[in-house]
Amino acid sequence: MRTECNTGTFGFEPVEGRKVVASFDGGRVSSDAGGLLLKETDRAVRLVDRFAACFDDCRRADLVEHQVSTLVGQRVYGLALGYEDLNDHDHLRHDPMFEVLADKLFARRSDCAPVAGKSTLNRLELSQEAPSRYHKISYRPEAVERLFVDLFLEAHATAPKRIVLDLDATDDPLHGEQEGRFFHGYYKCYCYLPLFIFCGRHLLVAKLRRANVDACAGAVEEVARVVGQIRARWPGVCIVLRADSGFTRDALMSWCEDNDVHFLFGLAKNARLIETIGPELAAAAEENQETGRPARRYKDFSYCTLKSWRCERRVIGKAEWIKPSAAEVEAAAGADRRKTRRKKKRPLTVGDIDLSTFEGRANPRFIVTSLSRDDYEARELYEQHYCARGDMENRIKECQLDLFSDRTSSRSMRANQLRLWFSAMAYVLLQALRRIALSGTRLADATCGTIRLTLLKIGAQVQFSVRRIKFAMAEAFPYADVFRDAWAALCPAAR
Repeated sequence: MRTECNTGTFGFEPVEGRKVVASFDGGRVSSDAGGLLLKETDRAVRLVDRFAACFDDCRRADLVEHQVSTLVGQRVYGLALGYEDLNDHDHLRHDPMFEVLADKLFARRSDCAPVAGKSTLNRLELSQEAPSRYHKISYRPEAVERLFVDLFLEAHATAPKRIVLDLDATDDPLHGEQEGRFFHGYYKCYCYLPLFIFCGRHLLVAKLRRANVDACAGAVEEVARVVGQIRARWPGVCIVLRADSGFTRDALMSWCEDNDVHFLFGLAKNARLIETIGPELAAAAEENQETGRPARRYKDFSYCTLKSWRCERRVIGKAEWIKPSAAEVEAAAGADRRKTRRKKKRPLTVGDIDLSTFEGRANPRFIVTSLSRDDYEARELYEQHYCARGDMENRIKECQLDLFSDRTSSRSMRANQLRLWFSAMAYVLLQALRRIALSGTRLADATCGTIRLTLLKIGAQVQFSVRRIKFAMAEAFPYADVFRDAWAALCPAAR
């Protein structure tokens, strides 16, 4: 069936003799009815108002249509609901859900909508640390950074005995001429190198950095600030820092040792370290030949670099022997051919032990820690404690893929840092929803993207009357039971 002449109506194949048409004339309808749960979550943790309090508004109050709290909330809710582009808000400012989220149903001026459009929100994102003639809204970075830690502390009813802070740096690719862009040799692109610190699912730090710095740059200052704020509330808590080898720097480890903070870091391998676990590698290779399965041994020893470390530290080496994949075999064969052509082919040796007679390959790994041998055995420390660090990668993916923290397309680093904080606050809000309302449901461990698609994106007709605003949601919504449980957890007084 051809499309009808009316451009506002779309025709489709008929069903059982009836025409199928569609048009954008449904009236007050929203596709984000699940945003009501976000609003109740914000009431529980008071995120939007406290985030807005980090901004200073120097505009003339009698001429202001959209308060800072409205602008901040609109941006945070928009990111949580999947709207990464400010241009989307030129349409969303007429969405009844965003009016309800802003607690504002009518505009004072006839030429305005109840909530802001893209231009007003863009001026918010371009805020500076000090107000100017053309930027009347300013913000205080130190207040924003403290708020992340405050929200983390308030998420716990009682002080835990032990917490693990995960540190990691990731690439934020850039495709324009942004301030501070540099080409990173490891990631092979122009990018920023933001620093993230998590405690479990809780986000404590999201710091934008240039890419021409070490992965550990600024980590000592950020850790000192976060640890100081945590210990002011929880003086007796045991704190452990966990990170990969990019953070194994003497300055950070020395700070931990001087401030009663434990650390568990990856350690980049070198010839001295590999030679130390040579006998264990040989034993693992022999076991691999006998069983055909990956074999590993652990060795616990003290180690100090030749120049960079101030003292010896506890190191755990994992001597693992594995069967290479087909791709690795082909890559190794190509490397051997190139070495043969250069006449530099040598057998793989560790000390006096020749490992070239075994099939497969060595996969040595090392960690360095301040945790004592009496409390943690080597295998347990590596497999149960250090390997759990990988879960932080999932949290960073949630921030970047689900909440658009890598949408740093403004020209200045200041504006891009503020964009990163808006995305981080949207993550914190969704994490609070997951923690408070979804515990015990089938979405208890869902990612932010899954929560958005299954629980927040609900089609609803919005009916306004003198006494109430009703969201008539789709009857066939498959997660109605989860919505009901989440509502009961967030609104116990209304049950």
